Amino acid sequence: MKHYLASLCLLRTFLHILAQCTVPASEFQLEGDYLLGGLFDIHQASEPVCQDRPEASDCSSQPFLLPNYRRFQLMRFTVEEINNSTSLLPNVSLGYEIFDHCSDTRSFPGILKLLSVNDLIKPLGEPQDMSKVIALVGPFTSTQSVTVAPLLMAGLIPMVSYGASSSVFSENVNFPSFLRTVHPNKNAIQVTVDIVQHFKWRWVAFLYSDNDYGKDGLELIIKRIKDTEICLALTKGLNDNTNYSQIFKQIKEQGVGVIIVFAPKMTAEALIESAIQLNVTNKVWIADEGWSLNKELPKKKGIKNIGTVLGVSQPVVTILGFSDFIHSSRSQAHCENTEQIMVCNQVCNCSSLSAEDVITSDPSFNFPVYSAVYAIAHALHNVLQCGAGRCNNNITVYPHMVLAELKKSNFTLLDRSIQFDENGDPTFGSYSIVFWNQSGDAEEVGFYHLHPSVNFSINDSKIQWHTNGQVPISLCSKECHAGYVKKQDGIHRCCFTCEICPNGTYINSTEDPYKCIACKETEWSAAGSTSCSLRVVEYIPFTDSGAILIMIGAWAFVGLTLTMSVLFAINYNTPVVRSAGGPMCFLILGCLSLCSLSVFFHFGKPTTSFCILRFLPFLLFYTVCLACFVVRSFLIVCIFKIAAKFPKIHSWWMKYHGQWLVITVAFVTQALLLIIGYTFSPFKPYNETFWYPDKIILGCDINLKASFGPVVLLLSLGSLCFIFSYMGKNLPKNYNEAKAITFCLLLLILTWIIFATEYILYHGKYIQTLNALAVLCSLYSFLLFYFLPKCYIIIFQPHRNTQEYFQGLIQSYTMTVS
Repeated sequence: MKHYLASLCLLRTFLHILAQCTVPASEFQLEGDYLLGGLFDIHQASEPVCQDRPEASDCSSQPFLLPNYRRFQLMRFTVEEINNSTSLLPNVSLGYEIFDHCSDTRSFPGILKLLSVNDLIKPLGEPQDMSKVIALVGPFTSTQSVTVAPLLMAGLIPMVSYGASSSVFSENVNFPSFLRTVHPNKNAIQVTVDIVQHFKWRWVAFLYSDNDYGKDGLELIIKRIKDTEICLALTKGLNDNTNYSQIFKQIKEQGVGVIIVFAPKMTAEALIESAIQLNVTNKVWIADEGWSLNKELPKKKGIKNIGTVLGVSQPVVTILGFSDFIHSSRSQAHCENTEQIMVCNQVCNCSSLSAEDVITSDPSFNFPVYSAVYAIAHALHNVLQCGAGRCNNNITVYPHMVLAELKKSNFTLLDRSIQFDENGDPTFGSYSIVFWNQSGDAEEVGFYHLHPSVNFSINDSKIQWHTNGQVPISLCSKECHAGYVKKQDGIHRCCFTCEICPNGTYINSTEDPYKCIACKETEWSAAGSTSCSLRVVEYIPFTDSGAILIMIGAWAFVGLTLTMSVLFAINYNTPVVRSAGGPMCFLILGCLSLCSLSVFFHFGKPTTSFCILRFLPFLLFYTVCLACFVVRSFLIVCIFKIAAKFPKIHSWWMKYHGQWLVITVAFVTQALLLIIGYTFSPFKPYNETFWYPDKIILGCDINLKASFGPVVLLLSLGSLCFIFSYMGKNLPKNYNEAKAITFCLLLLILTWIIFATEYILYHGKYIQTLNALAVLCSLYSFLLFYFLPKCYIIIFQPHRNTQEYFQGLIQSYTMTVS
C-alpha cells in the first residue's frame, strides 16, 4: 500500500521533474546501437511524507554509498568490455543510460525517462514508438524493484536485478519479465539456518529491516525453522525510529546469545554502532549478504567487544581489467566540479574518491551486476543472429524478443554456467561463510554450494570465538539428560522442563524429544531409558524340578487309586467297602484319577488346548466326586437319624435310587455350564506383563464369566457336603464315615485358602506350580483321609471288617440314643 500511495503522490509531479532532466553527466550515459537502462542507488535518501508541491528528489544531498558506486562503475566497465569484444555482439555497440535510484519509492523520473522516446511520454491512446531501452539492469533492493517492476512488466521489458532477493519475484505470473542474478531470500535463509544448526544454537533473535526484503526474510525463516528445534526468542523490524536500547534489553532479559541481522548495509551499521555504544557484549552476530563484507564496521573501535561476527556472503569474484578501468576512469575529470552538474539524480559527489577507495570497497553483488549485463548481451546476440563476426542489423529488436532469449540463457562466464530457471531465478552461484577476524577482514571459513547439489561445509578451527575458543551456547533451556522427555514451558518449543520417562517407555530424542514412546508388549524398559529391551518369556517347562515332582505325585496318585480299586473289588462284599459306598467307591476313585489329568497341563508353554484341559477335567470330575460325597453324607445321616423320623422320605430315596439321580443331575449341570462357558468365553493363553516390567509370564486367561457357574456349583456341593457330614459328627465313635468326610473337606478348604492367598500376593511363573499342587492336594485329601483308612482296616484289621462288628456299633449307638 505504501508503494501505491507514493506512486499516486508522485504522478502529479513527474512532468515537472522530468522537465529538469537535462543531459546527464558522461559517466551516466553512453551512446550505442542498443540502449541498456541502469538503476543504482549511489545515494540513500530518507523517505519523506507526501509533498504539497512539485519538487525534485535531490539525491546528491543524501548519504553517499561507496559499494553501490562500485557496482555502478562495474556496469560501465562490463558494457565497455562487451563493446571491445570481437566474439560477443560483433559490429554492434551497447549504450546505457544509468540513474541514481536513491529512493525506494520516489525515484520515478529516471524510470519514466528510460521508458520514454526523445524524453517524451505520449498520452494513452496515441501510437507508441518503441522504447530506446531493450532491458534494464537493477534496481538493487526488493522495495525498489516492487515499485519499478509494474512499469516494465506491461511492456515485457526485461528487468534483470542484481540485488532484489524477495520471494515475491519468483512468481512469474506477476513478474513475467523479471529475472535476477542474485539468489532469492529462501537460499540465504537456508544457509543461515544451517549455520545455526551446525553450531547447535536453539535460541536466537531475528532482527530485520522493516521493508519488503526484511519482512520476506522473517516469513521464510519462520517457515524454515518450523520443524526444527530452533526458536525465535525475538523478532523486530528495524527502521529510522527503532529503539535499539529496548531491543538489546529484551535480548539480555531472554538470554539470547545469537542475533541474526537480516538488513541492508546502512540499517546494519546503525544497529552495530548502537550495540557498541550500549556496551552489548559476548553475542554471536550472523550477517546476511547485504553487510557481511562491510569494510568499515570490522574496523570500528569497540567492535571486538560485541562478540563474534559470522556472515553469509557471495563469493568474491575477481573480474580482470576492472581495477585498470577504475584507475583510468578516476583519472578523467568527470566529477571535479559538481556545482556545474544539474539535478535529475545524476550527480555523485565523488570528487574526493580515489581509485583505491573504489577498488577496495565492499565487493558484494559485483558478479551479479557483471553477469546481468552479460546475460542481456548474450540474449541480444541471439536475437540479432550474430555469427561469423557479424550480426544481422536488419532485425528490429523489441524488448520481449530479448526477454525470450534471456530466459534461455546458457553461457559460461568466469567458469560459471549462467542459466535461469522458469521463475527467472539463477541456477548458478554459491555462498561463502565468512568470519570477521582480528584484523578486521571478512575471512572465508566455509562455503555453501547450491548447484548442481547442495554442499555445505564450515572449518570451525578458523573461527576465533569470543568465548576462549569454545563454541558459544545459545539455549532457552539446557538439553535434557538421556532418558528425559522435554515438556514445553510457554509458547516456545526450545523452552522446556525435563521429566524422566517412566517404566515401559523410552525417549528417542532424534525422532521426537517431546514424547515418551511406549514399548511394545513384548518389550520393557526401566525409567529413563532410550530404548526398549525384549522381555524374558517365562513359564514352567516339563523339565522343571518342581513340575517333575508334582507329575510324579500325580502318577503315584493314579497308581494308588488303581490299587485301591483292585483292593475294593476283591473285598467288594465286606462291610467296610459297602459302608464306604460300594459301587460308588469306584466312581469316586475313577473321577479322582481323571481329575489328576489337569495337573499335567499346568506345565509347558500354554496353548488353547492346554488351557482348556488345565481346568476342564478337574471342574467336571471333581463335581462328580463332591456329588458322591454329598450323597454319602446324606445317607449316613439318613440311616442314623432321618430313617427313624421320616420313614417315607427314606423309602422314596431308596426306591428311586436318589443318590444316582443327584449325581447325574450334578454331572449334567456342570457339563452344560462348562460347554456354555467355553463356547462364549473359552480359556486361552494370556501374557502377563503387568506385575513384572521385564518379564512375560505365560499363563491362561481365566474368564470370570465363563468360570462363574462351574465354580458356584462346586462351592454349593462342597457346602452341602460339609453340612451333612457335620450333622453326623456325633455318630458311633468307631464309625467315622462322616468325620472322615468332614476332615477331608476342611483340608480341601484350607488348601484353596492358602492358594488364593498366594495367588493374590505372588504373580510369578511358579503360580502355575502352586496351582497344580493345590489340585493334587485336593485329590490326595480324599484319597488319604477317606479311602486309605478303609484300606488299612481291610488289610491290617480284618476283625473290624465283619458284619457282627458293624451291627454291634449300630446297636450300641441305638441304645445310647434311646
